[in-house]
Amino acid sequence: MSAVLALLASVLWGTSDFLGGSVSRRLRAVQVLAVSQVLSALVLLVVLAASGHLAHVPDGNWIGWSVLAGVTWAAAMGALYTALAIGTMGVVAPIASCGMLVPFVISVAGGERPATLQVLGAALAILGVVATAGPDVTAAKKGQGRAITLALLAAVLFGVEIYALARGSEVSVPGSLLGMRLSSVVVVLGVALAKRRQSPPVVRGDLPPLLGLGVLDLAATAAYAVASSSGLVSVVAVLASLYPAVTLLLARRFHGERLSGVQSGGVVVVLVGAAFCALG
Repeated sequence: MSAVLALLASVLWGTSDFLGGSVSRRLRAVQVLAVSQVLSALVLLVVLAASGHLAHVPDGNWIGWSVLAGVTWAAAMGALYTALAIGTMGVVAPIASCGMLVPFVISVAGGERPATLQVLGAALAILGVVATAGPDVTAAKKGQGRAITLALLAAVLFGVEIYALARGSEVSVPGSLLGMRLSSVVVVLGVALAKRRQSPPVVRGDLPPLLGLGVLDLAATAAYAVASSSGLVSVVAVLASLYPAVTLLLARRFHGERLSGVQSGGVVVVLVGAAFCALG
């Protein structure tokens, strides 16, 4: 079940990234992040209050882990969007998507022992994501140094975020979700307010897609949190980080973007790697 939830998180994150990228064609990225995070935080508060989880959140170190997850997520998104803006997407995307290596390495070093089939599946999944993203280093623009540095920073921050969320979820999934969401809201809302004069207005028609984006991201985070609380973080983190393949397939379906032979092969390798992880 943890493998299924982790894969569900990938599908939801990939869909939310596609929707976020589409909305960002009119609004600034920081506006998209701020509004969608505020709306999803309100949804989460309502759900937790209605289900009674808000009144029964246990004490523990989940608070520190959730705050770390929220802050690193916000910083990672900022680094990623900046890298995509100044660099070549085919170079930046695969670098940033390799953040899954951080929780994998930390968890294995901390004592987790995935089965041989799971290790093979994780390696295939990572290679598949890199291939799916379609790195084209030969077409990179001059002056890629800063973009690559930011992409590496985003990868590390994303890795820390999903590891921190996994650790907090071991104590309390609802508390970790809420703590992460509120922490990220504080960060992105502060940046959005600071840059509000440079941004186009958010109109009523923007709210439905932004709400959908926030809910998809929230559902993905919840699926990952539950999966990591019951499965090996080293495996769950890899399965939950296959979302670039989902985004790419959606872009092909709705935006007419074409897949190269390498990208098509990458999708197949991702699926094979995911199957190995689940079977292991």
